[in-house]
Amino acid sequence: MKLNLVMLAAMTAAGLVACGGDSAPVATTPPVPAIPEGTTVTLALLETTDIHTNVMSYNYYSLAEDTSLGLERTSSLVKAARTENPNNVLLDDGDVIQGTLLGDLQAVTKPIACSDTLAVHKVMNAMKFDGGGFGNHEFNYGLPFLSQITNTDFGIPGITKPTGNCGAPTFPLVLSNVTGVASGKPIVQPYSLLPKTFSATKPDGSKLDVKINIGIMSFVPPQILEWDQKNLAGKVAVTGVQEAAKQYVPEMRTKGADLVVALSHGGLDPSAYSPKMENGSYHLTTTGIDALLIGHSHLIFPKGKETNAPALDPSFAAFPASANIDAVNGFVNGVPTVMAQSWGRRLGIIKLTLAYTGGKWVVQPTKTTVESRGFKYTDGSTNIAADSSVAPLVATEHAATIAFAKQPLGVTTDFEMSSYFSLAGDVTAIQLVNQAQLAYVKNFIATSTDATLASYKNIPVISCSAPFKAGRNGPSDFTDVAPGASTAAPVGLQVRNPGDLYLYSNNNLQAVKIKGSDLKAWLETAAKQFGQIDPAKTAEQDLVPSYGTIYNYDVFYAENNALTYQIDVTKPAGSRIVNLTYNGKAIADTDDFIVATNDYRAGGGGAVPGIDGSKTIIKSPDANQTVVSNYLAAQGTATGKVTLTGNGSARSWSFVKVATAGPVILRSAPGHLALAKSNGITAVTAEGSLDASGFAKYTIDLSK
Repeated sequence: MKLNLVMLAAMTAAGLVACGGDSAPVATTPPVPAIPEGTTVTLALLETTDIHTNVMSYNYYSLAEDTSLGLERTSSLVKAARTENPNNVLLDDGDVIQGTLLGDLQAVTKPIACSDTLAVHKVMNAMKFDGGGFGNHEFNYGLPFLSQITNTDFGIPGITKPTGNCGAPTFPLVLSNVTGVASGKPIVQPYSLLPKTFSATKPDGSKLDVKINIGIMSFVPPQILEWDQKNLAGKVAVTGVQEAAKQYVPEMRTKGADLVVALSHGGLDPSAYSPKMENGSYHLTTTGIDALLIGHSHLIFPKGKETNAPALDPSFAAFPASANIDAVNGFVNGVPTVMAQSWGRRLGIIKLTLAYTGGKWVVQPTKTTVESRGFKYTDGSTNIAADSSVAPLVATEHAATIAFAKQPLGVTTDFEMSSYFSLAGDVTAIQLVNQAQLAYVKNFIATSTDATLASYKNIPVISCSAPFKAGRNGPSDFTDVAPGASTAAPVGLQVRNPGDLYLYSNNNLQAVKIKGSDLKAWLETAAKQFGQIDPAKTAEQDLVPSYGTIYNYDVFYAENNALTYQIDVTKPAGSRIVNLTYNGKAIADTDDFIVATNDYRAGGGGAVPGIDGSKTIIKSPDANQTVVSNYLAAQGTATGKVTLTGNGSARSWSFVKVATAGPVILRSAPGHLALAKSNGITAVTAEGSLDASGFAKYTIDLSK
């Protein structure tokens, strides 16, 4: 008797049809239920970015708790978001392994063994991250260390991962736009498909489990080749973000990606696309991605939804309407986009609804929401508690870092070195850095056997450094070394202090040879940090509208304060520097100078006109932070101390005096008016109320 197709299908499903005459039942996989047209699934993409080894809510530089930051509190945000959104994916956008003394201790001072896992990765593993990308700071400690702590063979000649499995993230890491020079292949898998089973809702309201493949890819700024030249030159190449995305998005779709998510370690720059853009995330929105998770800029995008949320950073508010950037709801060219600030202080949440249409999952834009959620999201004032399960995971590393931070340098100070009023002229946290850099370069030239360098011995050496910790990451993010120090009560400096004065342990000292015209352009670039003040305006004006790029505010110094200049903030950016002199004489465009700086700036970081690596004459093997530490130790050997008179009061710049009809304010940490007055910063006249971010609004009298 012949079996009809219906009978055959029924018998097959029951396991009653055998092959080769064997009558025994054969086990079969139950058929996957068909997904009805119109079925929907709602899921949340959760983002962290720029953690910078801030695991605990603790500041190792001040040896004090700081409840405004730390993964131990981010973990609480994640748990709450997962409760709200059972269908979720937790992703990180890079800059994880560097940024605090904890990171420096585990990478440089006492590098961890292959068998160990970085403290920050221990916590991320416990938090059950689903995937992660890379940031520029992942390369700071060199490729061998990065290969070890990610347990990845990069396929780069001379870079060998230790034998065996090293401690590493237990979630997939991806990097889409970096290849090995020798191999031409990605040094890390360029993307990954994350298979997730989510609960969906059928049109009739009943539930159904469905499988969603989430494709992730990651991008770093092309500038890593400049910023970490010493680690990467000749070893890796970087592709523009758009070119890499256009290669891999179709490939992921072909392999079954239902949703494509870009982890872009770059901010938003809607200007014309270039493969060398530092902040090229904007241009990924035209490559077919479904969601964009961004970082690098340490900003909040979109505007916080909680009560008393901080105002949008002026850089976002200034975007032209034609850029199609919705900084309130979180869309860029229609693509949901989020940036979760930095240091674990926020959690990005993109809540998507997908509908099963025409045999595929389709994002429903009208049912998509974006949030950058902070620690006070519940009511705008109550700080979320730390996840108590985190601290025990890193207790040993935390204690070791504190012990390391407390080691003495062998030198005392009679003044407090702070950056609270660096943008009003205070140099107490900057002058020592400049003195250390200047002394290093002068000695380097004086002792060099290189004929070219020897010919530079009569060229003036000057130095520049920025107040790296001056509010970029909130009101707790300021340098404050030796609070309360005085002539009568000097304070002993410790290992932690050079890192407070010079944040970036990965920067190496370099020197450039420039002309007076270059110096003027450099100073004009630095002065862009200030807003343009209208003297006739009666409404409040911000002296510094955004701290987002405060690390680009270079302050210059020469021995005996020989270099002086003024800044006219009533003028537009690019025409603010006046009365630029050296030894009392106006600097000519053709005058020669040698500037002690860092490899980031010398190589083009900060976009200073003409400073692009072509003028570099010294590439030191020593880190700027080490140079500062050694200088302080040398002062300890020579005199046992550093003093306000000799090391903290040489103010090379001032504002051009102008009376204003309305108030001009400078946002800084609250409670430091007395410090401004004691340091002679007379322009700071009063401390006002707090803004939504917790900054005090100090009144600045530009006529003083």
